[in-house]
Amino acid sequence: MQVDFYELAGTPIEDVVPQLAEKVLETGERLLLICGDDRLRALLDEQLWTRDPASYLPHAQSKGKGDANQPILLSDAVDAPNGARFAMIADGHWRDEALGFERVFYLFDNATLDEARQAWRSLAGKDDAEPRYWKREGGRWRQGP
Repeated sequence: MQVDFYELAGTPIEDVVPQLAEKVLETGERLLLICGDDRLRALLDEQLWTRDPASYLPHAQSKGKGDANQPILLSDAVDAPNGARFAMIADGHWRDEALGFERVFYLFDNATLDEARQAWRSLAGKDDAEPRYWKREGGRWRQGP
């Protein structure tokens, strides 16, 4: 399984989440977007609808009737009733339960940097996990060492 660590470093999360979510949908995969902060989850919900006025990214908040049909499901729990094999941790708080997914996008900022470092160290020692680091440089995401 692959874990992509995205260091936000001042890049607004509301810009990053829709961008990555769109890439996931382009591959034909489904996504579970995990965020324990209700206000942040509501902001991300709004951005998935309005980021591009010409289109939207189909999604819903969890605990609804159509959860199983959602290409992107926003939740506070690491549970994917939509059958997602990809997960995105948007609040910067690592959850080991995410290791059950095929791929995880872990977004963190300066406030959660220590937690990200700890998660990196714990994953680096696992044979079945491949951590990769991404940082924004010159307006593009670049994979680091």
